Amino acid sequence: MCCGEMSNPVDNPVHLIGGGLAGSEAAWQIARAGVPVVVHEMRPHRETDAHLTDGLAELVCSNSFRSDDAENNAVGLLHEEMRSAGSLIMAAADAHQVPAGGALAVDREAFSGHVQKALEADPRVTIERGEVSGLPPEEWGPSIIATGPLTSPALAEAIRALTGEEALAFFDAIAPIVHKDSIDFGKVWFQSRYDKGGGADYINCALNKGQYDAFIQALLSGEKGDFRQWEKDTPYFEGCLPVEVMAERGVQTLAFGPMKPVGLTNPHDPETKPHAVVQLRQDNALGTLYNMVGFQTKLTHGEQKRIFRTIPGLENAEFARLGGLHRNTFINSPRLLGPTLALKARPWLRFAGQITGCEGYVESAAVGMMAGRFAAAERKGQPPSVPPSTTALGALLNHITGGADDATFQPMNINFGLFPPPQGKDHRGRRLKGRDRKQAISRRALDDLAGWLEESVTA
Repeated sequence: MCCGEMSNPVDNPVHLIGGGLAGSEAAWQIARAGVPVVVHEMRPHRETDAHLTDGLAELVCSNSFRSDDAENNAVGLLHEEMRSAGSLIMAAADAHQVPAGGALAVDREAFSGHVQKALEADPRVTIERGEVSGLPPEEWGPSIIATGPLTSPALAEAIRALTGEEALAFFDAIAPIVHKDSIDFGKVWFQSRYDKGGGADYINCALNKGQYDAFIQALLSGEKGDFRQWEKDTPYFEGCLPVEVMAERGVQTLAFGPMKPVGLTNPHDPETKPHAVVQLRQDNALGTLYNMVGFQTKLTHGEQKRIFRTIPGLENAEFARLGGLHRNTFINSPRLLGPTLALKARPWLRFAGQITGCEGYVESAAVGMMAGRFAAAERKGQPPSVPPSTTALGALLNHITGGADDATFQPMNINFGLFPPPQGKDHRGRRLKGRDRKQAISRRALDDLAGWLEESVTA
């Protein structure tokens, strides 16, 4: 196959709009298939409301790729599948991992730098800086839109005009990052809930009931940033709610959510059980920055400093970045896209990443991986090979291209509910449940993925 490709080179590139995680992964997969690719990235010529740099694959929210448990967690399984398929995003994440219990978290700057250097070094990859304000022209041939949640207004309008769909959007929120040396370690301690992972990967700030109640009231009364006119009726994504919105749902909502105190013991006061705990997770390889887990917010910057400094241990906190909120746009993929992510109205045009309605860094990159493989195959005159629905890649693809109800479609993280039920029974002859069910799904997925990858190589 290699020799055949070299004697019959593919001269026309695939064009790809967007240099985020999905676009970067798609470009890598296209180049690995022996096809040239042009990556169009509008930064720094046009900035976004959330990016701080012009680096490819910049992480704008959390630095966590979530659980890395491939046996018992669907996102961990997706990690493993992507590694097996030669993912650049996963290679960069593994190379720049920072402690985070059972999660895979990364040094965000080193991660982005790794991805950009790999793409810049590949002779098949061309990176063009500048905004693409309309749809890719048909003469480009196979093209991918991977502009993510921060699609420019001009391109978003072009997509709406083509599809005839009303834009769907939700708010995605960013958590604050704290300088470690400004935290009072006479009040906080290192520990993971139930000592998972390394057992001491999170900084914990304990609140008693009085402190917690006062904190909730401060959140509820704190000044929020103004909404633009077009933002007012946009719903939040349930998996990334601002902390003050969670507080509005009930006084104890946070105590049973990101501030739950279970599996933790305060060594400064071991006899007293905390009513709630704020956890901070390492955000860079040096261990100098920690982000406030689950503390996405729409509070003004001044209110964030005032309110978050009432948390024990953070009285003198210095913030490397304060929280924020941005609009996240996605299309109704089950209605608009075919089984290989091609737009039904223009089959040579594909979508990838969060704009398709998947949610999460890894899911976004995974969809980019598949879109890149499909586009490369098409450019080479080969039929795209779709991963089995029993794999995490296939389950995610199936959900966004038809498995979900287009009338109620909302962004979705990968989860075991998207997979076909596993075959087999437990030792009592009963239907598999719990961990047994998850592990059966994972074993089947990795077996089926190996078969798909082998077929893709020999195709």
